[in-house]
Amino acid sequence: MTLLTLNHVGKRFDNGTEALSDLSFHVSSGEFLSLLGPSGCGKSTALRLIAGLIAPDHGEIAWTGARPELGFVFQEPTLMPWANALTNARLPLDLKKLPRAEADARAEAALARMGLQDFARAYPRELSGGMKMRVSIARALAASPGLLLMDEPFAALDEPTREALNDDLKRLAREDRITVIFVTHSVMEASYLSDRVLVMSPRPGRIKAEIALPPGPRDRLSIGFSDGLRRVTGALLETA
Repeated sequence: MTLLTLNHVGKRFDNGTEALSDLSFHVSSGEFLSLLGPSGCGKSTALRLIAGLIAPDHGEIAWTGARPELGFVFQEPTLMPWANALTNARLPLDLKKLPRAEADARAEAALARMGLQDFARAYPRELSGGMKMRVSIARALAASPGLLLMDEPFAALDEPTREALNDDLKRLAREDRITVIFVTHSVMEASYLSDRVLVMSPRPGRIKAEIALPPGPRDRLSIGFSDGLRRVTGALLETA
């Protein structure tokens, strides 16, 4: 079932930059969708429009039914430095004014799912970059989102950490049946994680290619993965 649809969306900022023009695509419920394209093509702007943080100048963002609970994971972990991991993960629940015992339990469970059950009392300064990002994802998961928006969350991480987080994210999205819209510059990452990849043109961004990838488990060393990687890479090169 279609969760949301962007119809001919355009966005121009006050400085005159036209970020998006005639951007149209749909997102299916339970889908892992990646937006791939060159720097400055409007990928992050599209996420912010979907989140309602900014409004389009043209076009429409239409939800099928009520908008689900949203989670947003940014490129930087954006953790509160004065608060421990548990308090950071609990933030969206505190904003909803949930009882402290319930909020703590949900935040602790989210941290445990991200492999941080032994670091709930640790402060951001005591955590590695990968662990900080795990806290950021746990914070989004604690609110039980129906739609998770992710803006290049692993771009600054080393390759082994990035691949481990890709694996964890893929598993968690499948287990919780979360719809994910994932922004990335990485062809490898998009090809590994996604059910579908939308390749965007240089600014002003619009969809130039759509690649559906085969369902089911994906092995980075398999022929099937290599085939999908070639298709996504080819589509990206054609839009350059």
